[in-house]
Amino acid sequence: MLVLLTFSLIIMSSISMELFKSQLLSAILVVIIYFISANLSFSGLKSLAFPIYIFSLIVLGVVLFLGIESHGAVRWVSLFGASIQFSEICKPLLVLAMATFLSQHANTEGKYFFFALGLLLPILMFIYLQPDLGDAIIYLAVVLFVLIMYGYSLKWFLISSLPILIALPLFWAKLHDYQRQRILTFLHPSSASTAASYNSIQALIAVGSGMLWGKGLSGGTQSSLRFLPERHSDFIFATLTEELGFIGGAIIILTYLFILYRMYILFKSTEDAYARLFISGAFGLLLIHVFLNIGMNIGLVPIVGVTLPFISFGGSSLIANGLLLGLASAIAKNARNKEVLEIS
Repeated sequence: MLVLLTFSLIIMSSISMELFKSQLLSAILVVIIYFISANLSFSGLKSLAFPIYIFSLIVLGVVLFLGIESHGAVRWVSLFGASIQFSEICKPLLVLAMATFLSQHANTEGKYFFFALGLLLPILMFIYLQPDLGDAIIYLAVVLFVLIMYGYSLKWFLISSLPILIALPLFWAKLHDYQRQRILTFLHPSSASTAASYNSIQALIAVGSGMLWGKGLSGGTQSSLRFLPERHSDFIFATLTEELGFIGGAIIILTYLFILYRMYILFKSTEDAYARLFISGAFGLLLIHVFLNIGMNIGLVPIVGVTLPFISFGGSSLIANGLLLGLASAIAKNARNKEVLEIS
C-alpha cells in the first residue's frame, strides 16, 4: 500500500502541487484508517452488518438530493469543505454486509442467492441514478464474485441473467448518450468518430510513447499539455506510464499482484466462513478495479469511470481501499493470534 501511495504522490507532484498537497493529506489519513481498522476485532463487526447496510442506503440516497453536480453527474457530497464520494466508501461496507448475510446461511439454496441480489438492487439503483455506470458494474461484479466463491450452482447465475438479457433493450435505451458512445467506440473503434474515441486514443498514445523508461516526471506531452483527459484520476495509469515508462507500469502491476497473492494466501489459510467471504469480496473488488482501470487505459475494455486503487487522485477512493486492506490485515492478525494460542 505504501509503495502505491508513494507512486501516487510522485505522479501528483508532476501534475500539480495542489493535487500533491491534497493527496498527501488523504494518504496520511488513509494510513491512520488502515492501522485503526487493522487493530479492530473483525468478528465483532458481524453484529454491525445490518446498520452498515442501512447506512449505505441512506448516504447513497442523500447524494441524489444534496450532491454536487460535476461533469453532468451527481456523485459527491460536500462535508466540512471536503467532497466525499459515498459510492466509493460504501464498497468495503457492502462486502462486510454481504459476508455477514451469507455466513449466517450456510447453504446454497436459491432463495438466499436471490435475496443477496435483492439486497444489492437498491444500491445499484441509487448509483445508476447518479449516474455512475462504472461503480454500478463494480458493485454487481463483486457480489457475483462472492456468490461464486460461496459455491452457488451455475444454474442460479443463468436463471438470474435471464431478466437482465430480456431487459437489455430497455437498459440500452436508458443509457446516456456518452455511455452508449463509449460502448460503440470500444466495439467498433475503426468506425468511431475522432471525438467519440478521443479519450481512448490519447490514453494509448500516452502509454505507448512512454516506451521502456518513460519521458520523466512532467515530461509527458499528452499529460502535461492536457491532451489526456482526467489525467489525475481515470487515466492516471496512462499518465504514469508516459512519465515512468513500462518499468513504472510493471512495478505498479507487480505490487497489485503481490497484494492479491497475500489475500489469496489469507483466504486459503482462514477457516472462518465470515472472514473467507470478506477476503473473497476484497480480492474481487481490488482485482476488478485494477483490471477495469488499466484495461480502459490500454484499450482492453470500454471506458468507465473507475479509479486505480491507491494511485488515482481522490480521498474517498483512498479511504475505501485503506479500510479494505485494514480489515484484511485484522483477519490476518486474528488468525496469527489464534495460531499462537493453539500452539501454547
